Amino acid sequence: MRLKITHLTQYSYDEPVTFGLLKLRMRPQNGISQNVEDWNYSFQGGAHQVDFIDHFGNQTDLFRLDSGTLSVQISAEGLVETEDRSGVVGKHKGPAPLWVFEAETEATKPGAQMRTLIRDIRAATADLDSVARLHHLSEAIGEAVEYQTGETNSKTSAETALTEGRGVCQDHAHIMIGTARALGYPARYVSGYLMMNDRVDQEASHAWCEVYTDALGWVGFDVSNGYCPDERYVRIAYGRDYADAAPIVGIRQGPGNENLQVSLQIQQ
Repeated sequence: MRLKITHLTQYSYDEPVTFGLLKLRMRPQNGISQNVEDWNYSFQGGAHQVDFIDHFGNQTDLFRLDSGTLSVQISAEGLVETEDRSGVVGKHKGPAPLWVFEAETEATKPGAQMRTLIRDIRAATADLDSVARLHHLSEAIGEAVEYQTGETNSKTSAETALTEGRGVCQDHAHIMIGTARALGYPARYVSGYLMMNDRVDQEASHAWCEVYTDALGWVGFDVSNGYCPDERYVRIAYGRDYADAAPIVGIRQGPGNENLQVSLQIQQ
């Protein structure tokens, strides 16, 4: 499938910014299920400082905001050819060793509710192989946590989202990662894009998780939608949790409030 992606992010400020840095992970790379045919990237309201491959293998760009700016515009667009591999990414590659994805993080660390889910999954899937067990886990998380926007944010932990029973793709991914690790599987967070079947315009990019199994290597699970990533998905970045793979993170100095507007279109 050939996907056209147009992603525009705009920040506006009530007062001039005195200093700011933004770290961007918004450039897809060629991989096992995708080939980047064309990708254009622009930044207004600041100057590019450096680009590098981070310790997970993600293409990363650092921009410094212009002193006194009142707005920043980030544009990313291009064409990506994708392939349906039923979520299977395959054997582990990259600069970070596999054991890095076994350790707990603050975002994914199990609490009482997650430990209960882990016990239930162990009991219910004792006779299943790893892939079947993980599908069962994904379904259980989807049933326990209703997809609902506006209830969580980037700082919400997996345990909090599971306890409250509401969240978005980021929360679903964090819960799956934390529980899979507790069950003995390396797991990682993936940020990227998903072409929706019913619309072109979207409000945000997407996130899912990948879990490592001895039989298949890395396998993707999109808990929010209830299936493994197919040809409608484009991978951008991955890491231990959201903080390692977030499309945009940064710091800013200035007295004003920040307003964010996102325009995203994904179509075949």
